[in-house]
Amino acid sequence: MSPLDRSHDPALASWVASAQGHADFPIQNLPLGVFSPPAGAPRGGVAIGESVLDLAAAVQAGLFEGEAQRGAEAAAGPGLNPLMALGPGPRLALRMRLVELLEQGSPARPRVEPLLRRRQDCTLHLPAHIGDYTDFYAGIHHATNVGRLFRPDAPLLPNYKHVPIGYHGRASSVRPSGEPIRRPNGQRKLPGEPAPSFGPARNLDYELELGIWIGPGNALGEPIPIGEAASHVFGLCLLNDWSARDLQAWEYQPLGPFLAKSFATTVSPWIVTAEALAPFRVAQAPRPQGDPAPLSYLLDAADQSAGAVDIALEAWLAPRGGTPQRLSASNATDLYWTLAQLIAHHASGGCNLNPGDLLGSGTISGVTHESCGSLLELTRGGAQPIALRGGDGRRFLEDGDEVIFRGVCRREGFAPIGFGECRAAVLPAPSA
Repeated sequence: MSPLDRSHDPALASWVASAQGHADFPIQNLPLGVFSPPAGAPRGGVAIGESVLDLAAAVQAGLFEGEAQRGAEAAAGPGLNPLMALGPGPRLALRMRLVELLEQGSPARPRVEPLLRRRQDCTLHLPAHIGDYTDFYAGIHHATNVGRLFRPDAPLLPNYKHVPIGYHGRASSVRPSGEPIRRPNGQRKLPGEPAPSFGPARNLDYELELGIWIGPGNALGEPIPIGEAASHVFGLCLLNDWSARDLQAWEYQPLGPFLAKSFATTVSPWIVTAEALAPFRVAQAPRPQGDPAPLSYLLDAADQSAGAVDIALEAWLAPRGGTPQRLSASNATDLYWTLAQLIAHHASGGCNLNPGDLLGSGTISGVTHESCGSLLELTRGGAQPIALRGGDGRRFLEDGDEVIFRGVCRREGFAPIGFGECRAAVLPAPSA
């Protein structure tokens, strides 16, 4: 786990005016990403308030040395994979040097200020090349809610509390926030229909998740011990696991999700690093009485005491591009498995995780109806449409709707930090 240091001091202030009290990107955050200036190629950047610090230009200006320079050079290109491969050391050194450059009273301000770009003028890209994408199912309340729709007497399958459930997703269709997604065509068969048909998905849904970016990873055949798994978390983002529920219901047996999930996944473009998240680490919630203890390869005392992350999450809907309306609010502490447990399990059979691999947490829902992280839950499988302002309603998403996720970490005695938005609008399906 990353230790606390002066970069987490709530009294720390930046000379970048827009960073003061910024809802997402104060100086205590400093998330990393990849952007393009108005006339330039993609390169690494750091979000600070409403600005982006151009890391490639900062390296050329000679603003770094030692391990911080090693980290900055690795982060300055069109993908963060080289920095992810280096592990926590250079990343932490880079963070501490960025604090020195951006804090109030920094003598480097005259050299740094010309290297800031207005974020609204920049194009944001995926922060890394994603070699592999795996989506987990670690939100127990979501799993229970969905299971109850189909198995009222036994909503959770027998393996759920023993093993982190996941499936291999499609890395090629992961897209950054702001890029619209297209409703997929597919084969679907609703209950009562005599035969399947092919056409646009009728029950398009979102899923509110966290994205976990992998750091150094492991060699093929060499598992990651649970006690070391947290060091492989480079950072987190918000993730929308778009789901075509009618396609999914028809295709998922016996091998699980396929085309119902592979058409699009949206991520927020800024990675909030493990170091920035250090103040918001909390104990994993105790398992209810009667639940099995994790097997030894998934159990570590340090991970249980500080392996969860307190992130308040919200899902919003802008119906057909109108005024956004909040649909639900939950928290990452509702996950049944820790991030380290997901990584340790993924690598336990010898699967090699590589720098820039992306893991989805699974839909994060809470215990109340207002904390459901998908429309499938909110509408009870489409049977109870949700009411929107103006008298409109939704069973599932319609063309033109825009889904917006937000996340923020708060803890008394520390400055809050956020993730920026994860948003995308739904375009009509292509002609079949």
